[in-house]
Amino acid sequence: MALAKLVVDLPSGTWIGEVSTAHPDAVFRVLAAMPADDTGVGLLEITAREMRSVLTAVEEHEGIDAVELLQASDTEALVQFETSQPLLLMAVRNSMVPLELPLKIVAGQADLELTAAQSRLSELTTQLAEFGMSYEVEYLRQSPTSTELLTGRQRTLLGEAVKRGYYDTPRGCTLTELADALGLAKSTVSERLHRIEEKVMKEFAAGLDGVGLDAAP
Repeated sequence: MALAKLVVDLPSGTWIGEVSTAHPDAVFRVLAAMPADDTGVGLLEITAREMRSVLTAVEEHEGIDAVELLQASDTEALVQFETSQPLLLMAVRNSMVPLELPLKIVAGQADLELTAAQSRLSELTTQLAEFGMSYEVEYLRQSPTSTELLTGRQRTLLGEAVKRGYYDTPRGCTLTELADALGLAKSTVSERLHRIEEKVMKEFAAGLDGVGLDAAP
């Protein structure tokens, strides 16, 4: 399983690409989307300083078949739209990669965060190229399974610790009680749990933006 973030350049001629490029200060978030044949229906949240100008651009673009303003303020709006240019949705659909929402679009670029098999991600990049969309890979990480991350003995120990409430707040059992239940020395359980926690926390931190494991404290 791979975790990836692609920054996709939306091609000229697409309504969302052109409108967002013409209004670079506006932020478009696709909250829901459903491709159907050659059309797409979606729910879009817009944040912009010049909201009326942005909404007018959306309504008047030839790529929009229908649009309904659900709610609006001076700087925020929620719209439902139907488009004949759902190129990004079609690329995602054809590659059978689950689309993680919300999808953020700013100044003609879409931030596409994905969790999928490597083969599916490869197919997605092929689909993007076929629909005329270039992209940059911001990150690509392999996500190990629990079997790969921890040994069998470590998984058993962690399972017992969780089951007996060692990680509850407040604790359901002490380290001494956990060690006694497992028939192990307290120092042994402490060391093994520390190794487990080190592996799990480093793997978790590696998936967080802005967390540098080798940065000086």
